[in-house]
Amino acid sequence: MHLGLDEPVRECQYNQICTHNSSSMETSGHKKKRTPRRKWQIFPGRNRFYCNGRVMMARQTGVFYLTLVLIMVTSGLFFAFDCPFLASNLTPAIPVIGGVLFVFVLGMLFRASFSDPGVLPRATPDEAADLERQIDAANGPSGPGYRPPPRIREVVINGQTVKLKYCFTCKIFRPPRASHCSLCDNCVERFDHHCPWVGNCVGKRNYRFFYLFILSLSFLTVFIFAFVITHVILRSKRTGFLSALKDSPASVLEVLVCFFSVWSIMGLSGFHTYLISSNQTTNEDIKGSWSTKRAKDNYNPYSYGNILTNCCAALCGPLPPSLIDRRGFIQPDTPQPVSHSNGSSMYNSTQLHIHMCDQEHCIQSTKFLLQAAATPLLHSNPVMMGGEGPTLPGKSSLGGPCASLAPSQPSLPSSMPGLGCAGDMLTLRDPDTHCHHHHFVSPEETPSPGPMPLTLPCPAHMTHGGHMNPAQLYDPASQDSLHEDSVRGLVKLSSV
Repeated sequence: MHLGLDEPVRECQYNQICTHNSSSMETSGHKKKRTPRRKWQIFPGRNRFYCNGRVMMARQTGVFYLTLVLIMVTSGLFFAFDCPFLASNLTPAIPVIGGVLFVFVLGMLFRASFSDPGVLPRATPDEAADLERQIDAANGPSGPGYRPPPRIREVVINGQTVKLKYCFTCKIFRPPRASHCSLCDNCVERFDHHCPWVGNCVGKRNYRFFYLFILSLSFLTVFIFAFVITHVILRSKRTGFLSALKDSPASVLEVLVCFFSVWSIMGLSGFHTYLISSNQTTNEDIKGSWSTKRAKDNYNPYSYGNILTNCCAALCGPLPPSLIDRRGFIQPDTPQPVSHSNGSSMYNSTQLHIHMCDQEHCIQSTKFLLQAAATPLLHSNPVMMGGEGPTLPGKSSLGGPCASLAPSQPSLPSSMPGLGCAGDMLTLRDPDTHCHHHHFVSPEETPSPGPMPLTLPCPAHMTHGGHMNPAQLYDPASQDSLHEDSVRGLVKLSSV
């Protein structure tokens, strides 16, 4: 009897059958590979990146450009109108010193503005969920009116108790001296302040460049202001004061800019010199974290007790690496966990295909099931199975052992787990179904419609010495019920 099995089927469980269309898989392979993205492109903070992530700044950069314009315009006017006269009448070292100071100021400004100030990476969903579980376990059970305590941890540094506050944005306990910048929306290590003049936060990784910038800018401002006054005085001795101003009108603008800015720049430089000498930050000094007004035994645990040592530690110590790796590539093959409220994580659906069978094997198994459901497994009329007598017209007979069918029919796949010889019957069954040792002798013994395995007479047990037993019939009623069960099973499989 022809079962419609035209292709060999490889071992593949039904729950591993791949229902995806093979054509979509093939077309997706021909698509161009996307350029891997870098981490700065999905950075959660409010920052701007330039030059493929090499430059990192805050979003509010308008004041930074004002600073840059003031420095370049004032210095440019000085080099264009004052330096030629001073170099010819006093010494050519004046424009050289001014040029060195100008280049150093711009270098420190760009370094403080374009570098990572020490941003701390935010917690991953798994890390945040684990931290939440630790906090809940430490706080104990909570009732309806229960108010959880503030999320604070305490550590001891050089004999001084320091509180570590929890950041609800970054989902971490901030390390000592770190704070969250509301403008950049980042936790910054050793946070000093957010400076709009440099367009960036000032923290552990760029504080020395910020200090050197304001210190060198104060020297440059005093240098320009002093030599512009010298230039005006020398000219006024020769041609008079009004004539000197007419000959060099830019000197008036330079004097005004330097006069009104030198006080604030020098005052800022002096304030940060005091902070460096005592190893404090602006944030700590404003809050009075180590002031004796809070407690008599309060002191700064980060100070080395020596002004020179504190200055060397702030200006000459090793520069820590960036922790956010903003130019690193995002790994597409790495499973991305999705956080849930209970802290568990699940992987994307693409990761589930790792445990499924090969695409080719699954397609062949699906073809076999479709053919088995579309082709009637039993004939519509009763078939007389006779070894010596002639078969009915147009009908084929089974003969030989279970491992093979008639010579004109394709052989059954021996590796298929759901097809086997169940004693007297050739059974299509699930892997967990036991063998059935039963003959279909009369219509009363035919199986009732239900989730029963599909059984066919096994020719090996129908023959005695190579001859067929007396005629055995199939009931058409059982054929219809079995065919309905196979179609119903195929519908359930396609819905999965």
